[in-house]
Amino acid sequence: MREVDVHTLNTAWTDNATVIDVREDFEYARGRVPGATLIPLGELADRVHEVPRAGRVFVICASGNRSQMGSMILAQAGHDAVSVAGGTAAWARSGYPLERG
Repeated sequence: MREVDVHTLNTAWTDNATVIDVREDFEYARGRVPGATLIPLGELADRVHEVPRAGRVFVICASGNRSQMGSMILAQAGHDAVSVAGGTAAWARSGYPLERG
């Protein structure tokens, strides 16, 4: 399993990287990386075809646990996927923008 920190995600995010949020919809609504696509972990294996193949995919959750599993699912399907260490909590603590609603 490959993992990156939120600063690496921020750099990629400013270049329009693909971010997949594997939390539940109520968590996603509370705050997320702007532009992140919600695909809950329990649905990811069935929806892997929705994830773009081009470029690296950054998988994020609340703290980094579910994103590890999500990045493994995507990697097994042939994606260049990485988990974001610390998840959305670390993203917010670092002062990066959050989208709500």
